[in-house]
Amino acid sequence: MTDESMQTPAGQGAASTGFTRDQVDALFLNAAREGQTDLLARFLDAGMDPNLRAEKGYTPLILATYNGHLDAARLLLAKGAAPDQQDEKGATALAGVAFKGDMPLARLLLENGATVDIPNAVGRTPLMFAVMFGREDMARLLLQAGASPSLRDGEGQNAVDLALRQGYTVLAQDLRKADTASA
Repeated sequence: MTDESMQTPAGQGAASTGFTRDQVDALFLNAAREGQTDLLARFLDAGMDPNLRAEKGYTPLILATYNGHLDAARLLLAKGAAPDQQDEKGATALAGVAFKGDMPLARLLLENGATVDIPNAVGRTPLMFAVMFGREDMARLLLQAGASPSLRDGEGQNAVDLALRQGYTVLAQDLRKADTASA
């Protein structure tokens, strides 16, 4: 899409509204961050890219999910947002919701094809984040979706090691069982 063909949600070209392309992009990304689904829909209907990458590599889907906006995430996915895009540190939307423990968003991402074991830049997977932050229900959901408890991060730790380090002995046992069941 060119700057000349860019349409704002009000249906006017960017130049006629006085907004630069960077300002329009920022407004679009903020609508995702704030969960303003109606405004987000208008931006998308006007041709905004659902996979636009912002500072630090954040996408509208990463911003919407990290901030807990289920309806915005649902809209973005319906309009073509890729669930596995990674930010500059390698985090995906699923990693963010695993860290936060947002089960409905995790289910939505998984239902829309999110890959369960994408590691970030230091090798941590969504399962590892769920374990590190005591999100036991999330860890179990990710295991059911096929997450591997045996993958190791950049420090050589796997999900079982992380659970034990955090004092989650029951979760560590469940992770071991899941690992042996998948072997």
